[in-house]
Amino acid sequence: MRVIGLDPGLRLTGWGVIDVDGNRLRHVAHGVIKVASERTLAQRLSELFDGVAAVIAAQKPLEAAVEETFVNVNPGSTLKLGQARGVVMLAPARAGLPVFEYAANLVKKSITGAGHAEKHQIAMMVGRLLPGIEATADAADALAIAICHAHHRATASRVEAAL
Repeated sequence: MRVIGLDPGLRLTGWGVIDVDGNRLRHVAHGVIKVASERTLAQRLSELFDGVAAVIAAQKPLEAAVEETFVNVNPGSTLKLGQARGVVMLAPARAGLPVFEYAANLVKKSITGAGHAEKHQIAMMVGRLLPGIEATADAADALAIAICHAHHRATASRVEAAL
């Protein structure tokens, strides 16, 4: 099954696609959608939607996983990030994909074993779980979200089978 992980941001949105076969993971592609910061908020959100929709159309995932918004010190920034996250969730939903959400600490704990891991630790573990892949910051986070979803999905499937 093909999964896309999405790390929402208003300037940079990371995306990562993996194929999952049982407990085997295979890297497909990753990248960052860059949105021009000099545009209005509405234009930036539209550009972000188009970028995510284009990646989904090109990569053809069957499921999407998105990181939940964390609340930071600046409420205005949190609100704008929430709007970007809504757009990032809308694109796969409009494409007919089920969208799953994961807290940032759960993603970090699933990948590194520590809920407060640093970005470089996440990138290093993504490189270990997907050998030969060197993704930076936002793309590595997106791949981590996809991997987290793959692990949690596999666990849920085993629990359902046991019932």
